[in-house]
Amino acid sequence: MSDKNEGLSLGYRIRWRLTWLLLHVAGPASLSDAQDPRRRMERERAARVARNQQARAVREQAPTGR
Repeated sequence: MSDKNEGLSLGYRIRWRLTWLLLHVAGPASLSDAQDPRRRMERERAARVARNQQARAVREQAPTGR
């Protein structure tokens, strides 16, 4: 799985892409990055992937109880 999709389910990725495409076609006109809903979605997705990558790194570093 690529780094940009780490920890994201197939359903989430499909729903995210459809929503992003709909906002691209029928969304608001040009807005600043702070107000653009597509940019907000991209930032939220990047944050979600970063949380999943961090959680995975913590799990891999944790000593096993065996």
